Amino acid sequence: MTAHPNLEWLHVARPLADDGFAEEVRRGLSESQKSLPCRFLYDEIGSSLFEQICEVPEYYVTRAERSILQEQSEEIIEMLPNDTALVELGSGSAEKTQLLLEAFLAKQDEVVFLPIDISRSALDASARQLLADHPSLSIVAVEGDYARGLEAISSRDHGPRLILWLGSSIGNLGRDEAAHFLSELRNDLSPEDRLLIGIDLRKDRETLEKAYDDSEGVTARFNLNLLNRINRELGGSFDTELFEHRATWQETPGRVKSDLVSLQAQTVKIVELDLVVEFDEGEAIHTEYSYKYSTDEIDSLAGEALLSRERTWLDAEGRFSVSLFAGC
Repeated sequence: MTAHPNLEWLHVARPLADDGFAEEVRRGLSESQKSLPCRFLYDEIGSSLFEQICEVPEYYVTRAERSILQEQSEEIIEMLPNDTALVELGSGSAEKTQLLLEAFLAKQDEVVFLPIDISRSALDASARQLLADHPSLSIVAVEGDYARGLEAISSRDHGPRLILWLGSSIGNLGRDEAAHFLSELRNDLSPEDRLLIGIDLRKDRETLEKAYDDSEGVTARFNLNLLNRINRELGGSFDTELFEHRATWQETPGRVKSDLVSLQAQTVKIVELDLVVEFDEGEAIHTEYSYKYSTDEIDSLAGEALLSRERTWLDAEGRFSVSLFAGC
């Protein structure tokens, strides 16, 4: 791999063997209400499937957020100090981020971009494409989780920062967890730093359930890949034909609940864990929540994290929001 003069790497990821997958599988499948953490959906195959989800007709999230950034990036950047560096949590392909970077480069001669992601391959591919498109860009690629990545760059003086968190990833956290995470980010903000966060909005059941259970079955394959991952890495005997992906909108908590439901009574063995798991017909493994917000709930979230919402932009259909926050 040829080094690029404008690309620096910071490695802060845990060793793969220490990602906690085996113990979380043991714990989650041994409980009366079976569950698996959603972060384990994103192995190499899962990450590729998620990129496909972003393009299916029913999954409006990516298109709505992209449309906001296409229309509002210039206005967003005008609200920031000169020489602002861009930090992105979970940067992935950085496709939408490029819209902001182009607006930055129209305002200032040089830009420092610090993408943080657990996938080295995604970081490398996106960084090299961005550098090919924008020679004046400097990239510090941070391989690791959010917490370690932010800690690794906190001692670096890049001036004012815009911390970007797109894709409504905040929706994978419970409301209390989201407030706690944002308060941790808030503690690291300087007066000139800002947060720009994509947050999906509450809407009708049909739209939401179709978004998380598309007609092409891509989301189902994404969820079922978690069972295949257990088979691959831990010697599991899951037959994915005997499980069904199910997405259900829960109005009161304001979230889409994703499950893998056993279609019959069955027994699954996981060799590496010396574990036998019994399933009743209709029994579910919970894999993910996707929380949605009203404008009032966004303000409540910000208030709990000691953040002030400076501006919110919506897509043309009012389905999705991108909000700029500052520390109080």
